[in-house]
Amino acid sequence: MGLLLLLTYTLLSSWRMVDAQRSFTIRNITLTIEPSTDVTRDTNVTLRCKAIISSSGPEALSRKYAIYKDSYLIYNKTSNTSQDLLYPLPEVRVSNIGEYKCKITIKDKEMTSEAEKLTVKGLSKPLLTFNKTVVSEQEVVTATCTAPGETGHLYFFFYKDSKEIQNYQVNSNQSEATFLFSSVGMHKIHCTYAVLVKTESFKSGESNSVSVSVKELSIKPVLEIYPQSKIYEGEKLNILCIIRELQPSSESIHLYLSQGTHLLSTGSIKVNHSMVALAKDPGDFECSLEIGNVIKVVTEKVSVTELFSAPTLTMSPAEVFQKEYMTLTCKSERFATERLNKEELTYTLEQATTSMTSSNTGVFPIKALQYDFNYTCVARAKGIMKRSETLTVRPKVSVSTPKMSVVGRAVLGQPFRIICQSDTGSLPINYTLLRDYSPLSTTSVKQPNQQAIFTVTINKPDEISRYMCEAKNSNKEGSLSKRLNAAVIVPLSHPTLTVIPKLSEISEGDDLYLICGINGTPPVTFKWYRVGNEQPLLTNTTNTNSTYYQIHKLSKEHSGIYYCEAVNHANNLVRSEKVTIDVQLALWKKALIAGFCLLLVLVLVVVCVLYFRSKRGKRQAAAELSVRSATL
Repeated sequence: MGLLLLLTYTLLSSWRMVDAQRSFTIRNITLTIEPSTDVTRDTNVTLRCKAIISSSGPEALSRKYAIYKDSYLIYNKTSNTSQDLLYPLPEVRVSNIGEYKCKITIKDKEMTSEAEKLTVKGLSKPLLTFNKTVVSEQEVVTATCTAPGETGHLYFFFYKDSKEIQNYQVNSNQSEATFLFSSVGMHKIHCTYAVLVKTESFKSGESNSVSVSVKELSIKPVLEIYPQSKIYEGEKLNILCIIRELQPSSESIHLYLSQGTHLLSTGSIKVNHSMVALAKDPGDFECSLEIGNVIKVVTEKVSVTELFSAPTLTMSPAEVFQKEYMTLTCKSERFATERLNKEELTYTLEQATTSMTSSNTGVFPIKALQYDFNYTCVARAKGIMKRSETLTVRPKVSVSTPKMSVVGRAVLGQPFRIICQSDTGSLPINYTLLRDYSPLSTTSVKQPNQQAIFTVTINKPDEISRYMCEAKNSNKEGSLSKRLNAAVIVPLSHPTLTVIPKLSEISEGDDLYLICGINGTPPVTFKWYRVGNEQPLLTNTTNTNSTYYQIHKLSKEHSGIYYCEAVNHANNLVRSEKVTIDVQLALWKKALIAGFCLLLVLVLVVVCVLYFRSKRGKRQAAAELSVRSATL
């Protein structure tokens, strides 16, 4: 038995190794909807997932299928066969509408099919039922709306007399709703539903209509208010909320007396309430009767004439600076002259810490603080008090002495920008640029992140100190800045290239100095070039107006045409005239050549002398021989 198990384990291990070493590729995967992508309700639908796999072995590879609907996983299965995966959708409903995909995974490879959309048409007719169809006024009944055979997320809508009054979203095919009928008579109730599919909904037709009959209760509340007309503020109102023609009932009875949304009093059969009439209070009174689930309401509207209007608080002048004097005026524009004398009306100015009272003028002279402050005034007469809206006084801050600065660099002969800015001061602030006290232009700063920027051009360096700026945010005299003090960059000019030693004295072995000089504001960047080379021989930045490039121990190879360039913060590039350097031979070489030439001449002279002497000797010997021959 042990040997058999060992052989089985070995065989399975061999199969796994072979399966792991096999090569394969997923060529294609498709999803089809059968019998069609457009079907009617109750159709049996099948999703077919077909994969084409190419493998190096005869056996089918283990694979994992996954079915998705609208990107949500709805089914997965692992298969060891090459057969198509079939996923049934029996008796489809509208809730089955959606886009379906199939994904196959084999080892570390996967592929997903194209999406196919299934469309289902047809919904069942909704069915509406009630627990009772004859009810009393304010009685609660329950309605149930059913969507036979439907599935998914449903929205149910309930209608009374063709008007939608309730709706519910549920995950089942039925929904309940409660109805409270407040009016007597016959009411037609029906319902509909909608199936939610992704971002769409499919609405059903109307259900059957059910008639509900409601009977009115005879009990009624009564509301009485005294006095009934020409009511002034401060007068006493007597209000009565009572039940007339009370009939015996097993239900508990409650009365509620309200003014607007404020509940004044409650009782069981009768409610009395007294109050002082105020024009600011809501004039609608309500007497409400509750008996079981029945609510009956009666309302009365009371018009109260103002004794005096709410005061208004104003400031003069409209704008004030810190620690300046101002006047606050509190005044009620209207009052009932038939009930109130002007002298009876008094005003009080309220601050956070103190109060100031003025008999009837309502005028308060005060001094502005150094920070924002809230003031309120109160008008009083015959026990009635009315408060004004809060007035916030925001004292303005006088503008501080402005400061001037240059944006970037000031370059002679080129436009540059000047900023004029105060550290403190309430907006808007008007900044004026002056030159020798003469105004040039004005800019108004109205936003916190806004700046007063002016553009100027100067032709001499000392002209920059002639500029000043003035800041002003009131009718007072403005604040004047100091004169502008900033460095002025003079553009470079008159470049020169000086050669040491003199051009006629440049010889091999000498040290050569190429001195480049300019007029202008340092720092200056100098560059030396030799014609024929694109790259500079040397680049040097210095805070002086001249510098040099040195070549040690000249040779004939250093002969050529040289020039220099210079640039400073004015960004104007200047170039010197070109200089031709001709490196002559060294002095000892010249002397050697001269000595060699002299020696060569001397040798030639000796040779010539010897040659001429030899020729003359031969002629003399020949002459002597001739003489002798003649003598003989």
